Formats: sequence, structure tokens, C-alpha cells
Amino acid sequence: MPVHTPSRTPVRAPSNAAYAAARALSDGQAKPLGALGDLETLAAWVASCQGACPPRQLDDVRVVVFAGDHGIAADGVSAYPVEITPAMVYGIAGGHAGVSALAAANNVSVSIYDLGVAVDFDDLPPEVSRFKVRRSSGAIHLTDALTRAEVEAALAAGDTIAAEQIADGAQLLISGDLGIGNTTVASALIAATLGVPGAAVTGRGTGIDEGTLVHKTALIEAAVARAGDRVADPVERLAALGAADFAAAVGFISGAARRGVPVLLDGVIAVAEALVAEDYAPGTKAWLQAGHRSTEPGQALALDRLGLAPLVDFSMRLGEGSGAVLAVPVLRSAVAALTGIAQLSDLT
Repeated sequence: MPVHTPSRTPVRAPSNAAYAAARALSDGQAKPLGALGDLETLAAWVASCQGACPPRQLDDVRVVVFAGDHGIAADGVSAYPVEITPAMVYGIAGGHAGVSALAAANNVSVSIYDLGVAVDFDDLPPEVSRFKVRRSSGAIHLTDALTRAEVEAALAAGDTIAAEQIADGAQLLISGDLGIGNTTVASALIAATLGVPGAAVTGRGTGIDEGTLVHKTALIEAAVARAGDRVADPVERLAALGAADFAAAVGFISGAARRGVPVLLDGVIAVAEALVAEDYAPGTKAWLQAGHRSTEPGQALALDRLGLAPLVDFSMRLGEGSGAVLAVPVLRSAVAALTGIAQLSDLT
């Protein structure tokens, strides 16, 4: 399938009629009114996304991991060296990573794409590197992460990946992340998007100490200051402060929404990408749910802007899409309750 050129037109909203029908169906079930709480709202959301009531069960759920290195990692913002990124690409490609184990336990598939890892993967299937934009990215406190042309290429790659996954039957998509230094990039994007200080959004990422946290915060604030007013344009924001893996995920999230397929967000990386996706393709956020609560402070601020609440909270900070995978059973349970509980009128 050829690479798509993503549209920046607004995204159509999920079906209000299907949402209302699902709420009415739930209200008539053999249970106290509203007894299943937020599960009833989630089931109605799935119905609205599918444009049908009752909704179909979410049997085909897929994680797509976007991998990339980040130039700012060379400045000591992580507890781990950049060599971890390619090692984990092999782990995910081989089915031996954290997300792999959790996905297997929950009947979720996983694929990975290298958009900007600092090394190449000639010994992996060509599909892994099919959309590679460049090796690593610029150190955002000193220079732009990408050229505008590179951002556009990555956005188009993510849009194409979403189109292909959906054409193959995906009913729910999860954007996974992989890359040392990516919480620094995510924090910079969130700070720039929300107009808040770096200190308000910066967390410990892979587990950095207090001194490194202070240093990381200073670099984020320098990066946002360097980008200046350019951050008003989401494409320029990605060029100045993002990376190829981030831009591809923005194209993926907005591309899924434009095609009427919902996306379950993971942690701070995916939520930062979703913020940009909403600016890039207004209306995207209606197609999103927050899978889990990250330990990163920037995620909470970004979720507030998006109007989303996490479905689960296990104090996780692994990334890769792993936290969102653990929320899949919640969504499936919501659909099962809506479609499996009898109507009270049928029992009386």
C-alpha cells in the first residue's frame, strides 16, 4: 500500500445516535440503573465509535510500537544508555519484551516500526524499517529534532500504518513507544502545547535521581524557549521538539480517528502525541481513551486538556504500550456487559 498524505481537516465525531441507543439499552437491563458506573459509559463510547448498537466485541486489538532515538539523550537525561533502544527493538520484534508478554496474555497483537533508531536493522524483517525517516534526531535544546519534510514523511508513515492495520481488521489500536530519552521529548511537547513550565511536566522517566531530574528539567525549558512561537503550528512543534517516532504516532492516532477506529492511549508518550494529534486533526480526541495512569506528572496535565481519565492505575512506567494493554479487558468487559445482560422487561 502506498504512503498516504494525511489530511489536516477536522475529524468527524463518533455517532451520537449509537451512543444514545447504548445508554438506553443499558438503562433497560436487569440491574439497578447506573449500577455498572463508568463501564456503561465506556460501552456506549465503543458503540458510538462503531456507529452501531449493540457494539461488536473488540476481538482484534493491535499495538503498534514506534521506535526512535533522541539526540537529547546524549546529554544525560536517562538512567540508561542509548544502546538500550536497539536492544529492545530486537526484544519486541522477537516477542520477548514486557509489552509482548502482556499482549499475549490479553489476545493483543504487537508490531514494531523503526522510524528513527540510531542504528539500522538489516537482520530484521524489512517491514520493521520500511518507514525509517532518519537515524536519531536533533538534540532539541540545541537544534530542531527534524526538518519539516521529515515531519511530513513521518506523519504520512503513521497514517499509512493506521490505514493498513484497519484494512486488515483492527477494531482498536494502541500506540506504543520505544526510545531512550523519549520522556524528555514528551515533556517538552506537553509543556509547549499547554504553555506550562518544564518543572510542571517533567518526571523521572526510567528512574533518574534528583540531580538528573533538575538537569532534565532545565534542558526541557531550554528546548521550549528555543522553539518559541513556532510551537503554535503542530507540524513545526514536532520539527522543533519532537522526533520521527513521535510524528509517526501523531499520524497514526489521527489517521485511526479519521477512519473511525478508536485508539487506546498508553502513558506520557502517547498522551503527548495525542495532544499534538488533536491540534493537527481537530476532533481526534473523541476517538481516544486513556489506558492507564503513568507516573509522569505531564500525563495528568495532558489528560486534563484532552478530557480523559485513565482506566487503570498500576503505577507503571514501562512504555511500549504495556499499560494500555492492561486496560483492554476493561473495554471488552464493558462491551460484554452491554451485549450480555438481559433486559429487565424480558425477565418480568
